[in-house]
Formats: sequence, C-alpha cells, structure tokens
Amino acid sequence: MQTGQNMLELNSPSERSAAPRKAGALIVQKDRTVLLDLHAPAAETVRVGLSRFAELIKSPEHLHTYRLTALSLWNASFVGVTEAEILAFLEENSGRKVPKEVSAYVAEMLSRTGKIFLVRKQDGTLGLEVQSEDLGESLLKVSSVRDLIDWAGDPLFLPLKEGTRGLIKKALVRVGYPVEDVAGYAAGDTLAFESRPFDLSGKPFHFRDYQESAAQSFYAEGTDRGGAGVVVLPCGAGKTVVGIRSMELFQVQTLILTTNRSSVSQWRRELLQKTTLREDQVGEYTGDAKEICPVTISTYQILTWRKSQEDPFVHFDIFSRANWGLVIYDEVHLLPAPVFRVTAELQARRRLGLTATLVREDGKEDEVFSLIGPCRYELPWRVLEKRGFIAEARCVEVRVPLPKEQSLDYDMADQRHKIRIAAENPAKVGVVEALVKRHAADRILVIGQYTRQLHQLSRRLGAPIITGKTPNHEREVLYQAFRSGEAPILVVSKVANFAIDLPDANVAIQVSGTFGSRQEEAQRLGRVLRQKSDGSAAVFYALVTEGTRDQEFAAHRQLFLAEQGYSYEIRTVQQALLAESPLAARNS
Repeated sequence: MQTGQNMLELNSPSERSAAPRKAGALIVQKDRTVLLDLHAPAAETVRVGLSRFAELIKSPEHLHTYRLTALSLWNASFVGVTEAEILAFLEENSGRKVPKEVSAYVAEMLSRTGKIFLVRKQDGTLGLEVQSEDLGESLLKVSSVRDLIDWAGDPLFLPLKEGTRGLIKKALVRVGYPVEDVAGYAAGDTLAFESRPFDLSGKPFHFRDYQESAAQSFYAEGTDRGGAGVVVLPCGAGKTVVGIRSMELFQVQTLILTTNRSSVSQWRRELLQKTTLREDQVGEYTGDAKEICPVTISTYQILTWRKSQEDPFVHFDIFSRANWGLVIYDEVHLLPAPVFRVTAELQARRRLGLTATLVREDGKEDEVFSLIGPCRYELPWRVLEKRGFIAEARCVEVRVPLPKEQSLDYDMADQRHKIRIAAENPAKVGVVEALVKRHAADRILVIGQYTRQLHQLSRRLGAPIITGKTPNHEREVLYQAFRSGEAPILVVSKVANFAIDLPDANVAIQVSGTFGSRQEEAQRLGRVLRQKSDGSAAVFYALVTEGTRDQEFAAHRQLFLAEQGYSYEIRTVQQALLAESPLAARNS
C-alpha cells in the first residue's frame, strides 16, 4: 500500500528527531477539535499533514478548526497511517502532550479497524469473520446488524442473509465498526487493451507517477484487498487517466457512470485517444444513444430518470445487461441516493470512486465509505501545484454592496427570496465588467447559478453563453471557440461545474452559487486549475453581496478552499479593482 507522498507525508521517527520543531502551529483540545494557527512557522506543511486524518470544520482568516472523526481516522488507517504516527504528529506540532481524551479516541477508533472481515468460505457462504467472541456477541445485540444475519451459532462467524453484502457494511459503519471486505468479486468478462505511448494526435502519453500510484493502490496487486475504494485528486490532475489505468490493470469490461453528457464525451474521447480500444468497444448510454459495449459510459441523470415518483427507474437494468468486472463512479461525491441503493446490490463488482473532495452536502460520506470503499489514495492540491502538474491559483472574494433600492426588498423578503436577491445583486454586473477589462489578455469563465443573471452578463460582455438548455453540439462548438481564442470569454451556468476540458482558462469569476456548496466550489475552482502550456498562474474571483445570506454561504464554501490550503483574500470592490492584478503579481 502506498503511504508516503500520497497521504500524510508524516516523517519517520528518525526524520522527525532531525527536523526542526514546529511547536505552536496546533492546539489540540479535549473535545477532539484541533486549532491550526495559520501564522505559525511551517503552518502550510502542518496543514497538509493534519488534513489527511482530520476534518476541517471552520476556516476563519487566522485560525482554522479541525475535528478528529471516526471516518477521517478510518480513511487514514486504510492507507496505512498508524495511531503512533497521528499522535506523534499532533504532539510535535502542538509542543505538548496530546490530551488523554484525544489519545483514547484515536486509539479506540483505529482499534476498530481490522476486527471484522467480510469473507466468502469455500462452500460459498458469505459472512462476517469476527476477531473475538465478545465482539461477535455484541454485534448480535444490535438489531440493524442482527436482522441481516442468517444464523449465528458461532459468534466468530456470522453468515449473512442473501443480498445483504452492502447493507451489512452500512450497518456496521453506523455502529462504529468498519468492515474490511475481502470476499472477492465477480471476475467480469475480459477486455484486452493497452495504453498508447503516443495518443492519436501523436503527442507522447504516459501515466504520471501519482496517477500510477493511485491506480496501483486501488488495484492492490489484484488481490481481494483492492478493487473497491475512492481516489481523491484535484480537478485537472487527471482522474480520468487514473480510471483508464485502473481499467488497464484489471482488463475487464467496465461501466462508467458520470455527471453529464459532456463528461460522457470526454471519457470516450480520452479512452479512444489514449488506448487501443476501438470505437465499437466504447459505447454511450445517454438520452441520445442506448449502446451497451465492453466499455459503456452513462450518466447519473439517465439512471435516475423515471416517469413519476411512484414508477421504477427504467434504466437500472444497465447494471445487469453485461458482465461488468468494474464500475467507475466519476465525481462520486455527487452519487444520487437511488444509485447508492442499487450500489448496495453491486458489492460483488469492483468499484472505483473518483472525486476532488470526499465532502458530501447531504452528509452521506459514510455511504461512500461503506458502499464504494475507503479512500485508497489522496494527494493534496497544493502538492500537485508545487510540482507543476496543476496551475498555481489565487482565490479572491470580492464583497459587493447591495444598492439601496434592493436593500429594502431584501429586508422585507422571506429567506428563500433573500438568497435570490443577494445572488442577483445588480451591482455585480459592473464589477464583472471591470474585472473582465482588467484581464483583457486572459481566458475568462464567468460562472453563475441563475440564467437570468447570466443572460444579462452575456449581453453586457458580448460573450457567448452556455446553459442547461444549450444543445450538446452547440456547447462543443463554443468550447472549441474558447480553446482556440476565438471566444476568450465564456458565460456558463452550473453545467460547467463538471468535465469541461478548457486548459487555457486562467480566470474564473463566480457571480452566484448553490447555497454554500463545497462540492461546487471544488468543481468551479477546478475549471482554472488545469496545467497551462506556459506555466502561468490562475485567479478565482467570488463575487459576494456584503452583509447578506450570500456572504454566509461564501463562508461555508470557503471551507473547501481552506481544506486544500488556498489563501482566501477578502476585498472590497475598490481594493479588488485598484490592487495589482493577481495574475501580474503571481506571474512576475
């Protein structure tokens, strides 16, 4: 298992003793919260290590608050991080003994891993292999677990009822015991292919070291300890390529589920350009085509379509229409609840989740952990930025006052309309125009939530617009115009959150978003993070209406940027427009 650069970057004991102490960066509290002083020496290095086993809760300007949770510790454990490493890291960087309550919690949570294994006996019986009789008897006292057990004459082996492989993993996570599934997988039909040393355009192609490491961590030498889990990499780092490498390692027919039609096209294009797969071997299952091929790419939207709330999901049979050896869930943090349910029935298939963040706005991180698998590989955004694989980025929040004529409407409105009024603040239009003028030599994406606002911006800027109603073929024409420089400004709705390959975009101006979604912030920042051909930097502006719900939501979205280690500058309109250009400062 890869445990070095891809995870904590915690030093060995000998390296720790030789390294200068970073005392004072952390304050570890009895309630399992950990405070990080952003002004302390080596705060950035400490943040990278801490974020691998703790969850960021709050991110004000000077002091960030993390919390140790069961899931954060279990995910760290599954990639090889030990109790001793975690406690030593906390002690070194706080300069004092970790509170006994915290030490006890870390020890207790990590002791629960490796205690229960889901296995298949030689006679085909599927069940839980429990490491102690006391634990087995305790589990049988929990109704959510006991109801899934077929018969329990031996507390060291609890056979499962038919079709409960996914359900038992969910139940055990929720009672505080992660199960390691080593019951094996259906082999799936074989599919022989290779990656190309040169893609179809003649450009040299190879897997970057971290992409190879990510795929190998998931593959786990083809053993039953691999084949299920999540890879966390930033947008622009090549998660699609990790998926392709994983497919090449397993050599099996694969179902790929992704977010939208544009993403389907991107996956298909990448597979055909970078591998020896033929066109007739890679099919699309969308609203436009219903192909079942050795590699089939579909969307969450079509899988969850049905005529009414009472009707069945008519396309769920895609899971049984071929003998899939691997299912890839792109942007797994967006997996819809109905697909979670069918995934519980797919536990005999290998499952790979790809994402830029494990955070889910619906709080279902535990379902990703239990039904897709634990985190197998993660690499921080800033690590890849420093290595030159993604663009260096600067994040600037611009506080825009609400004009007096809208202020009264805002004060009188209900909560729902307050959100809309603040998001569509007409003063944002003038700020966007000024920022676009300032970045006249750059490739600019103007991104927002509300189509009325975006159409107004499109008219004022004289720039093309892409919304959910824009036909796919027209979208591709506009994307190509942006890539070529013919259309250096593109106004886009939330359809641009995913799977847009626009590597030259180096400025994003966000005018409105979805209720403080960290997921959305990850995707939108990702639009400007792809590696630039000239090595230049990028800037991400978020326009926020001052003193409103808009500002409250921005504080929540900021959590994502802080998680990834990005500085987050807050400026007034005057400061933003009069200061030196962020790109000029960064690129000089």
